[in-house]
Amino acid sequence: METLVLILDLVGTFVFALSGAMLGVRRRLDIFGVLVLSFIAATAGGITRDLLIGATPPAALSDWRYPVTSLAAGVVTFFRASLIEKLHHPVRLFDAMGLALFAVAGTQKALEYGISPPMAAAMGMLTGIGGGIARDLLLAQVPLVLRAELYAVAALAGALVVAVGHWLALPMVPCAVVGAAFCFGLRMMAVTYGWHLPVALQSGGDGEPPGPLK
Repeated sequence: METLVLILDLVGTFVFALSGAMLGVRRRLDIFGVLVLSFIAATAGGITRDLLIGATPPAALSDWRYPVTSLAAGVVTFFRASLIEKLHHPVRLFDAMGLALFAVAGTQKALEYGISPPMAAAMGMLTGIGGGIARDLLLAQVPLVLRAELYAVAALAGALVVAVGHWLALPMVPCAVVGAAFCFGLRMMAVTYGWHLPVALQSGGDGEPPGPLK
């Protein structure tokens, strides 16, 4: 199971780094900016999770495979962005893949450190959304998790599958696969069909009835 968690972490690191690097390329950042953004997008969630569960130093800072994986994704994207762009909606696709893999791996790692299943699911969700929040804040935009279709909800759903499977003493590998697939599928369905949670309302300044925030 430790090997599975490592594989999920590294794959999630790579696809989240691609997502961050693609946004950097689209914002016309230089190569240093693209690499920084790819590293932050790929590791911020895992670093936060490890600090909260007491897994110090965080794996992203103590294991060379994490920074090498994220920086390699950044270099590939910077010099071959046109190839990445040929994929259908590449940023959203990579983001959904990273979200699913990180949510599952984050939950499993928290469970291995003795965290209760409900809190482990919360740690899995944080692992999934942390990198995206840090990435968006670096780009001076409202984090996607706060404004888009079922982002955190999808991460929590995938994490809950793993947590419930652990609670029921089910095999963890099938639970991890199902959790990742559920999270990815829910996120992509939300993107495709525009599913979202209710948005906050504000009152009109001239006596108009409240309307959704733009």
